[in-house]
Amino acid sequence: MSWSVLVFSGLLESVWAVALSRTAGFTRPLPSVIFVIALVLSMVGLGYALRTIPVGTGYAVWVGIGVAGTAVTGMLFLGESANLLRVFSLLLVVAGVIGLKLFH
Repeated sequence: MSWSVLVFSGLLESVWAVALSRTAGFTRPLPSVIFVIALVLSMVGLGYALRTIPVGTGYAVWVGIGVAGTAVTGMLFLGESANLLRVFSLLLVVAGVIGLKLFH
């Protein structure tokens, strides 16, 4: 259960990061509300998961999922560069997250 919550919380990290980029300095209400809700839920989920997952592993997995999700969202929907080196680098992040889970 903790790992499922951690993965979901990592995905919510991507949501709040993208929403934050759309707030225009918190002058746009909808992305600002999405940011706050996703941030709170992401942190609560991380806290829950860290009750049974070691903090170093859990935090690294949470950040890795957030980084990968945010970067992929940026490349697919926000016009960010999707060159070969960026994609390869993301694959390294994903491999690291998988390794942390497997060797926990």
